[in-house]
Amino acid sequence: MLTYEEKIQSELVRWQQKMQKRPNFVDRTSKKVQDKLNNLIPDKVHEAITASIRQMTRAVLTGAEFTTSMPVPRNTIEEIEAEVKKRIAFYKKAGAAEGGITGAGGFWLALAEFPILLGIKLKLLFEIAALYGYPIDDYRERLFILHVFQLTFSSQKQRQHVFQQIIQWHIKCKELPEDINQFDWKTFQQEYRDYIDLAKLAQLIPGIGAAVGLVVNYRLLDQLGKTAMNAYRMRWFEEKNTLIAFTS
Repeated sequence: MLTYEEKIQSELVRWQQKMQKRPNFVDRTSKKVQDKLNNLIPDKVHEAITASIRQMTRAVLTGAEFTTSMPVPRNTIEEIEAEVKKRIAFYKKAGAAEGGITGAGGFWLALAEFPILLGIKLKLLFEIAALYGYPIDDYRERLFILHVFQLTFSSQKQRQHVFQQIIQWHIKCKELPEDINQFDWKTFQQEYRDYIDLAKLAQLIPGIGAAVGLVVNYRLLDQLGKTAMNAYRMRWFEEKNTLIAFTS
């Protein structure tokens, strides 16, 4: 019988391989799909979405808007992940309910929902980080959260780049500046904006938005939860010096 740690480490290696795979034909053509969707959305909407992302990035890195309980003492990884899975399940249901309501409300309500869903996703990530025992009042931990966010909602090419940035984070974070004002958050949000939530953009297109909200929100939060668990699993094993990282 495999132990819990052995089981999740094998899952982690498969996830690492997925993060590092080369972009396939679908990945390479997704930008064309995105461009077509973007052309259907008014410039004012794009401006509103970009402003929401910019405000979110600054709030996560510098503000108290995204807060949660203090990190819990680390128990076994199995006990921690039992609680993490409960929080993911809760947020998936909450996000689906919120998406179903706004999806049925038309274009402007769907647009208003965009920053709300960003907040739901980030709140989930903050709770996951705390459950794994990391100090979320440290901006470097908040930066890791944003990397997990970007890792979930990026093109495969960008995903490869972000994945490399979070490997051995417990070492790399020590090289970051102590002062948050020295961090280039503007460049970060610009890179992030290029690929974020392609599926959610479809909710802004008249005629199909109502069909998108409920299902897409549920799946996006599920995807985010799985990515976060594997990212923190990687840190768990790296810090224990028991992980053979996938680097090829």
